[in-house]
Amino acid sequence: MSIKHFPPPPGIKSPPLSFGARVGDLLFISGIPGFDANGALPDTFEAQFANVVTNFKRVLDEAGATMRDLVKVNVLLTRAADVATMNALYAGAFGPAPYPARTTCVVLALPNPQMLIEIEGVAAVKGQ
Repeated sequence: MSIKHFPPPPGIKSPPLSFGARVGDLLFISGIPGFDANGALPDTFEAQFANVVTNFKRVLDEAGATMRDLVKVNVLLTRAADVATMNALYAGAFGPAPYPARTTCVVLALPNPQMLIEIEGVAAVKGQ
């Protein structure tokens, strides 16, 4: 079975990974942090969350899927104080219900000390 890879957007300096990889009817989306289109990391949690959603939607769109096709997401936060804000923003971006299955973890750190959030996911994609 072949694997289709989805690279990071142009201009984004990324570690050696694909933003997404599709095999069969499953799309695996790498952990996406809150970098903007110019590779900058905003100071606010809300702006980082918005950038994560933009990049998530881009990968889904390139694979022929939407947010409604997400099956499971994992959310990593570096501050427990952001959980309530994340839940409110998440409801708008990933809703309406039913939502994908989700795990939310507060971690000590992410690869860049300024990163406040990273989200990864798995989507079911209709055959092509």
